Parts: sequence; structure tokens; C-alpha cells
Amino acid sequence: MALASMTGFARSLGESGPVRWTWELRSVNGKSLDLRIRIPTGLETLEPQIRERCGKVLRRGNVSIGLAMQRDQSEQQLQVNESALDAVLSTIELLKQRVPDLTPPSLDGILSQKGVFELKEPDDDEEFQAALHAALLTTLDAALIDLIDMRHTEGQAISDVVTGQIDRIAALTEAAEHLPARMPEAIKARLKKQVSDLLDVSDGQLDPQRLHQEAVFLATKADIREELDRLHAHVAAVRDLMNSGGAIGRRLDFLAQEFNREANTLCSKSNDVELTAIGLDLKAVIDQMREQIQNLE
Repeated sequence: MALASMTGFARSLGESGPVRWTWELRSVNGKSLDLRIRIPTGLETLEPQIRERCGKVLRRGNVSIGLAMQRDQSEQQLQVNESALDAVLSTIELLKQRVPDLTPPSLDGILSQKGVFELKEPDDDEEFQAALHAALLTTLDAALIDLIDMRHTEGQAISDVVTGQIDRIAALTEAAEHLPARMPEAIKARLKKQVSDLLDVSDGQLDPQRLHQEAVFLATKADIREELDRLHAHVAAVRDLMNSGGAIGRRLDFLAQEFNREANTLCSKSNDVELTAIGLDLKAVIDQMREQIQNLE
């Protein structure tokens, strides 16, 4: 399965008889799948089906789903709003009582009052409603396909970037592995100097037991074998996940945190300038990789 980004946009148009509509879908990053649906009044019964369709093809992201509808005005019927007309006539009678000399309003003036005339949508039968709902959902499916295609296109671009970053992490790990400062001879020489420094500071009075403990501590602190092994293991895990595809964003983000932990430990254990530089480079690449990973579904 291809990797998918959580960002995307899609639009789909449709019509059924005198009704035309537009679906617009927008998706951005999110910790889980959050659907925000805006549909015209009277179509609330479609919301469960909209959620079901989106839930089948999307795993993560904040997704806004909007439906705009328009009906052919030739289908609308002009009618008098009896309540509004009664209210206008009552007001006129009240004014006549208070201002006897008031010029009576014209019929045009009465009918031009807001709300007296209104356009009414024709009453649609069940067959028309069923056909409309089916057509609406069909065009929603088309919009979802376009949204998924866009998310996959962006996901592939992110995948290419992350692949380059994981290759860089692997190369830096190998460089740390083969640093001259990690060779047994170099470690032995460094420990010998550090022990010599301890003896100088103590005027040769250092307790042999204490000397042994310090030597063990220094040797342990200099050993980054476990950190390197874990970095190698995390690189392999990321590559396996990338090859498997699908909704792997959460697991990749967890591995990015693990990478960062190992890089921090490697820097804290370092007593060599080159190793410190490698650790800092690792941290920079890991931060960049995590920014990309957080866009993946």
C-alpha cells in the first residue's frame, strides 16, 4: 500500500434534475480522523452514510466536508406569505387610527414588503429524494477518490524525502561505528591517560579499588555499542514500515522519538570531537525527518 499524506483537497460537481451541487473536501494533519460535515438543512439523514464512506478510506486527518446546493429557479413557486401579509395590513390599520390623514399605501407598496412574497421549493416525492441522495453520495465517492489520490501523491513525495533522511542516519551511524576513536587501541590509550591524570591529581595516593572503579566507569561511559545497535535496528524498522506502506505515521513518529533518544545518549557519552559532531548531525536529520513523518497518515 502506498503512503498517504494527511493534507489534500478535492472538489466534485453533480446534478439531478433541477438540482446542482458541489462537494468540497479539505484535509489537514490530525492525531486521529476528525470529520467536520456541513450539509444543507434537510439532508441530515445523509450524515451517517457520509461518515461511513469517509471512515472506510481515511485513517487520520482533520477533514472538512462541505456540500453547496442550488436549485433551478424555474422550479420555484412564487406565493404569498399569509402571515406576513396579515402583519403588514394590521400595521397599516394601526397607522390609520393614529394618523387619520395618512395617504393609504398602494398595492405595490404592500406587496413589496419583505416576506410578503416568497419563493417556495416544490415538494419532492420520495422517488425524487431517493435518486437525489444516491447521486449525492456517488459524487461524494468521486471526491473522496480525488482526495485520496492527492494524499497519495504527497505521501510519495514525503516518502522520497524520508528515505533520503533514513539513508543519511544509516550513514552517520556507520561513521560512528568506524571512528578511529572507538578502536580498542584508542580507547586503551585514552583510559591510560585519564587514569594517569587521576594519579597526578591525587599525588599517587589513589586507592587501587577506587582506581579500578574509575577505570570501569570511564570504559562504560565510552562504550556506545548499545546505542549503535539500537540505531541500526531503528533504521531497519523504518525501512520495513516504509516498504509495508499504509497508515504508518504513528509508528514512524514513535521510531523518530527513539532515534532522538539514542542520538542524545550518544552525545552525552561522547568524549571525542568527531563523535559529538556525528551525534549533532544525527539530531538535526532526525528532527527534519520527524517534521516530514508527522504529515503522514
